Amino acid sequence: MPVAPRHDEAATQVAELEKRHAALRQAATLPGADVTSLLDAAFAELEAALGLLAEPLGAGDQSAGGRQADADATERMMLRAAFTDAPVPLFLLARDGTVLRVNKAGADLLGSKPGYATGRPFTSFVALSGRAAVQSQLNAVIRSGRIGRVSCGLLGAAGPAARDVAIGRVSVSGDNDRLIVAVADRAQDAGPAGAESASGSGGGKSSKARSGRRPASGTGSGAVQAITHRMDLVTAITRLLLENENFSESMTLQRCARLLADELASWVIVDIDRRGQLRRQFVIGPDDPGLAGIRDAAAALNPIPGSLPHTVQESGQAVLIAHADDAEVLGPGPDDVPLLMLLGSTSVLSVPIADRERRYGVLTLARQAGQRHFEIADLGMVEELGEQLALAIHVDHAVRRQTEIADALQASLLPRRLPEIAGVELSAVYIPATESAEIGADFYDAYRTPSGWGLSVGDVCGKGEEAASVTAAARHAIRVIAHDAADPVDVLSGANKILLAEELSGGFVTASIAHLEWQKGALRVALGSAGHPSAAVIRADGRVQLPGGGGLPLGLLDDFEPGTHEVSLNKGDILFLYTDGLTQARGRDRTYFQTRLSDELAGLAGSQPDQFEAGMRRALLQFTAGNLIDDITMMVLRVGDSPERPDKRHVRA
Repeated sequence: MPVAPRHDEAATQVAELEKRHAALRQAATLPGADVTSLLDAAFAELEAALGLLAEPLGAGDQSAGGRQADADATERMMLRAAFTDAPVPLFLLARDGTVLRVNKAGADLLGSKPGYATGRPFTSFVALSGRAAVQSQLNAVIRSGRIGRVSCGLLGAAGPAARDVAIGRVSVSGDNDRLIVAVADRAQDAGPAGAESASGSGGGKSSKARSGRRPASGTGSGAVQAITHRMDLVTAITRLLLENENFSESMTLQRCARLLADELASWVIVDIDRRGQLRRQFVIGPDDPGLAGIRDAAAALNPIPGSLPHTVQESGQAVLIAHADDAEVLGPGPDDVPLLMLLGSTSVLSVPIADRERRYGVLTLARQAGQRHFEIADLGMVEELGEQLALAIHVDHAVRRQTEIADALQASLLPRRLPEIAGVELSAVYIPATESAEIGADFYDAYRTPSGWGLSVGDVCGKGEEAASVTAAARHAIRVIAHDAADPVDVLSGANKILLAEELSGGFVTASIAHLEWQKGALRVALGSAGHPSAAVIRADGRVQLPGGGGLPLGLLDDFEPGTHEVSLNKGDILFLYTDGLTQARGRDRTYFQTRLSDELAGLAGSQPDQFEAGMRRALLQFTAGNLIDDITMMVLRVGDSPERPDKRHVRA
């Protein structure tokens, strides 16, 4: 005689009833839900509740004794063979709905081997809108022993198909009861119990053209088509990454996600690591205006601990769930509806966006019930794409870091602003080469001296970080020495000693410096050259003078001697200092800008310094067709009214 169930067992049954009740309510809100099946399931749950209330507390099932051996082994073998070879799809389930055995017809229905379904909940092979109803019928059959029937969509290799499912209880002496599920085709293979509706499951009209609708990759020409499609997709994304000259991480990820959504899955979710926290970047789905709200809602949800993307990010291991039986696998959605159900998906895979050094985020793909489930081949391909994306992001980050370092180093070669010098107007410009992404090695500066002001313009033979370090050393050496010495000879000689003592390997330095001092209403300019092109003097009347350069470059020999010249400038005269990138610029006819320098300078006589620079830049770019092979630095000084008291230093910072 059975005894009354214990109080804790009754409480467990009530909790399970509440869970199934909530699942039915959620299923009823999904578009495409089979209202009739849900109603039948609700009545079945009501009967279960009434039965539970009718049972007195304190009663329980009699514990079964040891399992009795079947004396007739031949009969057992015959029954097993009948189950295996039955022409109707059959599933043997445990009391909790877990699949224990599938016959050949059932495996063919699922598009897998017979052992694939073993150990999985039977409901994981049911379309989302029918899962709650099927679960309720399974529970009702266990409790009542009566045959249960439900119409639902079963997920096969080619997507869901509408089926009629009959559920019965099998009692075996001395053992727990089992459930037997028989599946039959419906009279009409359409309707709400079949494939998920386009609007409800994220399919859209365009989903028919997606790869999920392609022939299954397991047989004949379908396998060839699937392999070819995967190769084409990998090639397309590789080309996208290679052709993206101005790499933008966000834009590249979106383009790749759109390509994957169009060709491989209904939904693509991209989550990126931001300072140790996984943050959702965007969600790409079907091009259906009716799904915009779902996309926005999904994009607003960051992955929570325990969700599939979060788990993949933490472990660094890809995960494939061909048939998702846990609706919470992607985490909760709005209004307590699981995100997986909101997307109408039944098959998901998630891969890390990672290289050997760092994990940058997670790429998650979800297929709706109207598509075939993901396979191992899909997982391998998406893993490869995740590695390619990680490599592209890694390269971009490295380039950005190098660019930031280069910008900082380049900035150290140039003053933040030029000082104001009494009686003159001053401007300078640095123009980087168009054919090189390396750090330039030009510099310019303006600084105080004991009796006036000094100007310097220079260049290093070479490019890159080592050349820039030499440039920085030369610029600061000139500035420091000029603080106590006004004579260009002393300044350049001292800078040469410093560079030789430092034994820098970045190359030698050419420089042109000028010391400015007012004397009797005129600006006296003492020029010093260390292997640099001659400074230019453009008189107010248009005459151009090139006093000469000369001297040895800095950092080569102990026996150093600069070239020196002296000029006197009056109001309207211009002093022009520049680097050899200007004179060595080549035109389309392979001639050098040096040949037309004097003419261009004469045409700009009397101009304001900024106008002078702009005119030289225009002439230069027109001559070279915008192709500059070297960096160019220009410094322009135009003489104005002399200070009121020329016998004193009249300067202001």
